Amino acid sequence: MRTPLIVGAALGVVATLLLAALALPHLRSGGAGKGVDVEILEGDSDARIVERLAGAGVIEHPALFALYLALSGGSHAKPGKHLLADDLSAAEVLRRLRRSGDAAAVKVTIPEGFNRFEVARRLEDRRVCEARAFLDATVAPSLLGELGLGATAEGWLFPATYALPADADARDVVRTLVQTGKARIDKLLRESSNAAGVLQAQLGFGPSEIVTLASIVEKEAAVDDERPVIASVFLNRLREPAATAGKLQADPTAMYGCFAQQPPTRACAAWLAAGAGKPSAEIQHDPDNRWSTYTHAGLPPTPIANPGERSIVAVLAPASTRYFYFVAKGGGRHAFSERLDEHDRNVKAH
Repeated sequence: MRTPLIVGAALGVVATLLLAALALPHLRSGGAGKGVDVEILEGDSDARIVERLAGAGVIEHPALFALYLALSGGSHAKPGKHLLADDLSAAEVLRRLRRSGDAAAVKVTIPEGFNRFEVARRLEDRRVCEARAFLDATVAPSLLGELGLGATAEGWLFPATYALPADADARDVVRTLVQTGKARIDKLLRESSNAAGVLQAQLGFGPSEIVTLASIVEKEAAVDDERPVIASVFLNRLREPAATAGKLQADPTAMYGCFAQQPPTRACAAWLAAGAGKPSAEIQHDPDNRWSTYTHAGLPPTPIANPGERSIVAVLAPASTRYFYFVAKGGGRHAFSERLDEHDRNVKAH
């Protein structure tokens, strides 16, 4: 008589576990979608992770979530800061803890001309990855070596709209953006192989130098029809260095150096403390700013932003001009000139 009772009890346990396995992944906290950051430390037990999640308000039923982890084979959580929320399902929380790549997708648009610091802030705002982790990944030697890049991923984080996993591994995000960038840029270079060959022969430009100059064009140009003209100015200065001692004299390069160079120079520190507004003469002519093209001839050591296709094409197919100077005249447009005296008059006029 005991056997049927035992069998019935066993079936009851199995049924309970099956129901739990089906229901627990959908267990959801009752929050309003507020973002919550939770730090998981190396060596944290699942019990400690459940405590952290409950304390942060990510889960409302710690015992049930702990059961879900047990039925799922454990959390296998990745150490580091996780970008979570107070309204996620248990399954989504676990996907993010594991950074398995199948977390909910987030649509993120990277505009043309964003630098890596701006990209990092946008990714964190959209809850894709932590800004600091992303910035560290963009200069990590091992990852850059894997991607075939030099000192930084700047310039190769291609402007586009991406569907990225929430709370992703920052290194995986960099891989996605750079792989997209390399594919798109390589295609442009193949389509303009003759022009790329001329730049290589005349100036020693390879893909990195083309992207670096394109990043400056991207930051200087506001209207499309001026991109090839602005590119011609910088190329004229490089090809005939006597006019400006080979200095590109581009404000955005000096400004970028204030963010990229750590610790910042004295002039940069003062400028940043004042709100990082219009670049001053001290910023432009700071000899310690390695990115300033007012004090250093030639290209800066890295790109200063991530250029779009139009700026890359402008470098590969610049306008044919004798311009060496330009100044903003309003409405996103510029006044161009061949001689310094003419440029000085344009500066006074605008």
